[in-house]
Order: sequence, then C-alpha cells, then structure tokens
Amino acid sequence: MAFQECVIEIAQDRAEAWSDALFELGALSVSVEDADADTPDEQPLFGEPGLEPTRHAWQHSRLVALFDDAVDPALALAAAANALGVPVPGHQLRSVADQDWVRLTQSQFEPIRIGERIWVVPSWHDAPEPDAVVLELDPGLAFGTGSHPTTRLCMQWLEQNLRPGEAVLDYGCGSGILAIVAKKLGAGDTLGVDIDPNAVQASRYNAERNRVDAAFALPDDAANARGGQYDLVVANILSNPLKLMAAMLSARVRPGGRLVLSGVLERQADEVAAAYAPWLPLSVWRSEEGWVCLHGTRP
Repeated sequence: MAFQECVIEIAQDRAEAWSDALFELGALSVSVEDADADTPDEQPLFGEPGLEPTRHAWQHSRLVALFDDAVDPALALAAAANALGVPVPGHQLRSVADQDWVRLTQSQFEPIRIGERIWVVPSWHDAPEPDAVVLELDPGLAFGTGSHPTTRLCMQWLEQNLRPGEAVLDYGCGSGILAIVAKKLGAGDTLGVDIDPNAVQASRYNAERNRVDAAFALPDDAANARGGQYDLVVANILSNPLKLMAAMLSARVRPGGRLVLSGVLERQADEVAAAYAPWLPLSVWRSEEGWVCLHGTRP
C-alpha cells in the first residue's frame, strides 16, 4: 500500500482544529511538530512525568497528516479548509515508502542499562548481559520504562541501598518497574499501588512476565496491607502530589524505615523536604538532568 504525507504550517491555536478536521477526512495519523526545530527559535514543550504539557503545539507549528492511497491528500486538505472556513494553506505532499511499521517502532526501543547491573529489555531483544538483573518490559500506556531520569534514579538507589528481605511499598507504581526491580534485588513482601486501574493491570502483567511475586492494588484495596507500614517506601510521582501526601506516605514507613522520593525537580527539592520534615528528614541522594532523588529515615 502506498502512503502520502501532507505537510502544512499553521498557527499554534489552530493545530487541534486542523488535526480533528483531517482525521474526519481520512487521515491515518496527524502529528504536530515545531516548525522552528533545529533553529535558534526552537521552543521545547515540557511536561512532568504523568502530566501532559500545558501547551500542545508551538507558536509556529508544522502539521503532518498521513494518508493511504484511498484518499487524495490535496482534496482532503481543501475539504478541511472549507470545514474550518479558512483558505487552503500552502502545503507539501511527499511519498512514504511502505514499511514493516511494527519492526520500525520496535527498533526505536533498545535495551537500557541502569546503574551497574540492571537492564530494562524489550521483549523483542535479547538481554545484553543475561547474568545481570534483567527486567523484560515493553513501552506501554503506564509511565515507567527506565528511560526517564526519575525512574533511573530510583532504580539506582534500590540497586545500591535495598537490604535483602525488606518489605517494599511502591506508591504510584505506573508500570510496576520499581516494585519488580526491588523483588529482583532481593526485597521481601512488595506492594505496588496506583490510582489508575490500567497501571495496576499493566503492573500485574509485567510482574508475571518477569516471574516475580509482587502484589499490585488501588489505594483503597491496599490501605490495610501489612498493617500499613513498610521497611522501604518508594514514590516516583510529582512534587505537588508528593507534598499533599506527605503525612500519608510518612505514616507508611515503619520507625527506622526509609523513604525514597523522585519526580522532583532540583528547584523543588527544598519545598518537598520541608513538607516531610514533621515526620522524617529528607536530603538529596543524587541528581540527574535537573531531577533529584530524595531519601530519608523515619526516626
């Protein structure tokens, strides 16, 4: 099957309307790019983990719509412009060679080495070091594949500091990656908690694939597990939720137990630590790419 891309440049506030219109007229996909990319005017859009950027397009946006051979892209563009009540914009049509899209997508995700001996390996790859601590994990809907600095920081902390047999709570477990790596590093009873049912389901699936015995649950279902307290509590979320949950997360740490937090930017570290100060002292363990990992022991 032959494919064509139709490329137009539009204003920031028109990106969503054009995308919707072209989807309605047969586009297989529509992507929005920065028209000023690789120039001094390039504008990055940032969103924290689990949180979308506040803006979904750039001041000068390039929209790329993909069509198959059943649709004439020029006619679709004219119809979209008519529906939006605007003139047909200047555009570029370019052919796209047919490919094995599954293989192309998979080729973009390579094994990731974290710390000294942890590897996160997609299912279509062999482990580069089979004797290492290997997590088989595919990119999916739940946050946490080891590619983000906050996830790597937590995994590095676990590799260096987890004590064999410790009971672990991973709050905001996402894909379950931290709970799974904790079990592979020798943790005892391990529970992952997330407010998203899809994350809980994904975590259970990933734990089964990795042949580890870890439990995953929604917050209400996990409230009374182990009397509510753990040797180690890990939470890789966002700074604002972490501050709001300070009392609750601190209470889940047993006296003498430890708390590890990430999802915190360097400039947010002091205010997060201040929120936990009434229960336990926190300090920066390590930073990476502007993010920090905080840790502390409950008296």
